[in-house]
Amino acid sequence: MTGAYPVLHLGPVRSTRPWARTYRGTPASVPEARRFVGELLTGCPARETLMACVSELCANAIAHTASGRGGVFTVEVDCPRDGIARVAVTDDGGPSVPAAGRLDLMAEGGRGLAMVAACTSRWGFREAYPGRTVWAEACWPVAVPSPRQEQVASRAFRIPPPDGAA
Repeated sequence: MTGAYPVLHLGPVRSTRPWARTYRGTPASVPEARRFVGELLTGCPARETLMACVSELCANAIAHTASGRGGVFTVEVDCPRDGIARVAVTDDGGPSVPAAGRLDLMAEGGRGLAMVAACTSRWGFREAYPGRTVWAEACWPVAVPSPRQEQVASRAFRIPPPDGAA
């Protein structure tokens, strides 16, 4: 139990990529989702950035969609190839379309997606009936071996399988 809200994981972590977990649409679930992303991205150069982004995307799902009115949201983490990591939050749907506003540091609200846009390589959303999936992707440079050099063991970041997954 965290604060006034019970934090319940509504499903196991999928053992195949992307890794996903579903949470209750309550504020107490945001730090749990952030920890989930942080654990999967240990060693990733974009870990802190994507943890901040997933916090914002989860908070938006709770504040602006049916996820925050008794629903749920799902967090996905994936590394589709070397040098790229992606987080995504699928909500239960709402009346508005996600849009990054102007990044006004003095504003009390409305700058979350602008922060996501500024900190990541790209972001976007897609319909996921009845809700929407909002995602953010971060990139970092990776070594490209010369064709004439010997292949060196890759030191690229890879998401380790969750505990108990093969």
